Amino acid sequence: MRRALALGEHGMFTTAPNPRVGCVIVSQGRVIGEGWTQPAGQDHAEIQALKHAAARGHSVRGATAYVTLEPCSHFGRTPPCANALIEAGIKRVIAAMEDPNPLVAGRGLAILRNAGIEVRCGLLEQEAQELNIGFVSRMTRGLPWVRLKVAASLDGKTALHNGVSQWLTGETARADGHAWRARACAILTGIGTVREDNPALTVRAVPTPRQPLRVLVDSQLDVPLSARVLADGHALVACANAPAERAAHLRELGIEVLDLPNPHGKVDLPALMRALGERQINELHVEAGFKLNGSLLREGCVDELLTYLAPSILGDAQGMFNLPALTDLAPRIALRFHDVRLLDDDLRIVARVRRD
Repeated sequence: MRRALALGEHGMFTTAPNPRVGCVIVSQGRVIGEGWTQPAGQDHAEIQALKHAAARGHSVRGATAYVTLEPCSHFGRTPPCANALIEAGIKRVIAAMEDPNPLVAGRGLAILRNAGIEVRCGLLEQEAQELNIGFVSRMTRGLPWVRLKVAASLDGKTALHNGVSQWLTGETARADGHAWRARACAILTGIGTVREDNPALTVRAVPTPRQPLRVLVDSQLDVPLSARVLADGHALVACANAPAERAAHLRELGIEVLDLPNPHGKVDLPALMRALGERQINELHVEAGFKLNGSLLREGCVDELLTYLAPSILGDAQGMFNLPALTDLAPRIALRFHDVRLLDDDLRIVARVRRD
């Protein structure tokens, strides 16, 4: 199963909106076929593994399939994998976890059992959920998994008051940040960051077969049409009762414009998260300024903080989050450290927002 999980990671940047799945077929103690899910519309992991076994001249009849996610039971872009395993003569299926997709949700395992196949589920379940944390989030909550990235000094400062911030962290940390960008379906920022830095928000430091959708929060559509974040039209802009003429100019460039006002005349951030979930965004990567960072946290839109701390102190400078002062500890945003590691000289902390 660990090998199947490793195979599933091959689809880290390619399978969305589908889950990342790996499959290993074993016969008489030997691996005879392996596969992982291909881009949407192409073979799932189980089909790849069956084809791999056949190409090597192996019969899978009577074999065991280890798969990181319950085989699908419905016709989508491809036929059901559960049926393919039955027809191939697989004798036993070990799944890491049930599919959270309501179209499957145990039906694939039931089909296999009804066909006389021995089925077990739950082996390395937590690892399998981590591999598809965004897919699970979208299927169970209708929302993407939102990861907010911030780079700061040890005293929690992200930039000088004059805006200077490059480079707080080293090359290894910056490349790692691009790897997290690459695995996301979309990258979100705010108009303040566009004004200050004019970022492209593309993946550059690591190889990737595709670029994530760029999402801009811009209440009044003040973004210049020449902004790098709008390049090639692969972008979505969320606004709040903005001038129709500005929206029309953006749509002419092929950019989707969503009007999502809240009662305060700002973009309704929870509504934006729901809209992204409807657009099959599994993981949303946020790289924004301290104002939007604070708003996303206050609105309960953040699931995970990806924080890079540089071994330096800036003193009186811009902080990570624009949050109100507290007079009591009870309403603080509680976190749980998920992963902490050194990246050369910098410290990377992955912390998750406690929902309990």
